[in-house]
Amino acid sequence: MPGEAITALVKQAIAAWPPRVAWPPQAKLFTIEDKRDEAGMQQAAQALGLELVFLPRDVLGKATAGVKTHSPRAFARFGISSVAEAAALAGAGPRAALVVPRISARGVTCAIAAEATAMWERTP
Repeated sequence: MPGEAITALVKQAIAAWPPRVAWPPQAKLFTIEDKRDEAGMQQAAQALGLELVFLPRDVLGKATAGVKTHSPRAFARFGISSVAEAAALAGAGPRAALVVPRISARGVTCAIAAEATAMWERTP
């Protein structure tokens, strides 16, 4: 995938972050190990100023209980029902929850999760 498409979708997901939830102190870009050779992932991470972390399938598989979206295409290709959501959940930690469920555009998917204990409400 082109880095511009990934960057644009991540920015769209960040814009969907609920204002009542504090932003986590360390944001990273997580994806499946299978995408390590995709130049677009590297380009997007650089453009966004985020560390790019590749997670193995088994780690994503353990996070699938928390996914809300089930993609037959992703499951057929990776054995994971939602790579974006599972990567977000696995990367955010063992008590993570989806804050921005999977969105997609131009062949790219993105989701944002945060550690549940870090999702305190902002005071007005």
